[in-house]
Amino acid sequence: MGYRVAIVGATGEVGRAFLKVLEERDFPVEELLLFASEKSEGMELTFKGEKVKVQALNKRDSFSGIDIALFSAGSSISKEYAPKFAQEGAVVIDNSSAWRMDPEVPLVVPEVNPEDVKEHKGIIANPNCSTIQMLVALKPIYDAVGISHIVVSTYQSVSGAGAKAIRELQEQVKAWCENREIPGAKALPKRIAFNVVPQIDVFTENGYTKEEMKMFNETRKILHDLDIKVSATCVRVPVFYGHSEAISVKLRKDLSPEEAKEILKRAKGVVLVDDPQKGEYPLAIDVAGRDEVFVGRIRKDLVFEPGLSLWVVADNIRKGAATNAVQIAELLVQHALV
Repeated sequence: MGYRVAIVGATGEVGRAFLKVLEERDFPVEELLLFASEKSEGMELTFKGEKVKVQALNKRDSFSGIDIALFSAGSSISKEYAPKFAQEGAVVIDNSSAWRMDPEVPLVVPEVNPEDVKEHKGIIANPNCSTIQMLVALKPIYDAVGISHIVVSTYQSVSGAGAKAIRELQEQVKAWCENREIPGAKALPKRIAFNVVPQIDVFTENGYTKEEMKMFNETRKILHDLDIKVSATCVRVPVFYGHSEAISVKLRKDLSPEEAKEILKRAKGVVLVDDPQKGEYPLAIDVAGRDEVFVGRIRKDLVFEPGLSLWVVADNIRKGAATNAVQIAELLVQHALV
């Protein structure tokens, strides 16, 4: 049995990744519909060797007959169109922040809270990329001994800010190599080439950015744990693909680094790369294009007692967005929810 699948925001970074992931995982697509803005209308994208034309979203009157709609077109588009798709029978899996904290909308990481898909009412939210990879790595430890506090610093690639940010880094590095004046920041708040920018999204009243508060709020919702404490510092770095995170956790019961490694070796969606003496630990350049979450440098934390520190890396466009959404779609099929 096949499904009619729509991609909204098909020409963007995540939209194109949806196509790759659907094809690679052999998702049962009977018919594929691609939507984007008017400027992309008529563009052709390839899926399983076939050319598919992009339609202008705002020119479509009806969305009936669509089974699953994968959205990655920004919050404003999601708020306007996700309910329209859902009202006509589709299950929307939305990659924006529009629905994540809506109490009526499940926020799902398939390795962490797969059962929550059963609670959907037409829309399921895909969490923030940084939250996804952190919780895939921490959930097995959380299940084993409990976690009360998380302190995380992220090192996030420019692809997380979209195609314009990727081009900005490319242009700035090229100018530097050619000894020309480096172009100023447009897509990002500060120059990113050869720099580290401790701001992702806008600042809120408490001094944290929206990105940092997403990690706080989404972690609590996904784990169904309103007592867990999360303090995040989110940083943009001059890397094209792959987010990295330095995480320290306070545990509710003691767990040695060796025991944590054994747990993570068996964890779904996790790859353990942890032999620092041989120079083996996860790197963004190595995980680009991969769907797993890579974990290394697991050690006893020197502040939290009991506690652990670890290093977590994942492809933010794949597992942090497109792959996670397609995995949610697979859960819908598995549980006959679509």
